[in-house]
Parts: sequence; structure tokens; C-alpha cells
Amino acid sequence: MASTAALIWYLVIAGPQGGLVVLPSTFDTHEKCAAAIAEYQKQPTPAGWSLQCVPSASPFADNGSAE
Repeated sequence: MASTAALIWYLVIAGPQGGLVVLPSTFDTHEKCAAAIAEYQKQPTPAGWSLQCVPSASPFADNGSAE
């Protein structure tokens, strides 16, 4: 049986002091995550802050285990 993995995307915010925050919401596709960033950037953002989409494997992916 072949193992499949689905990517989910997290929105990560980097602060000017080097800290990172991963928001608890996830996105099914990179496009949805990028749309959330575009919507956020319509407002004035503080200097030094950045947002990016980071992929991760879904916790619901079939990793081949029998659990």
C-alpha cells in the first residue's frame, strides 16, 4: 500500500526581535494561505514584521502505520 501525505499550510509571523509565532489556523492550499497574507497586508503593518506560509504534513496523513 502506498503512503500518501497531504500538506497543510501554517501562517508564520516573524517579529523584529527575531521571534516567530505560528498561528493556530491552517490552510488546505498555499493559495488560501497567500490570500490571507494579502488580506492582512491591506492594513498598515508595523516595521520589521513579516508573514509567510510554511508547509507541514497533515496529522491526518496515512503514514503506513497500523495505529
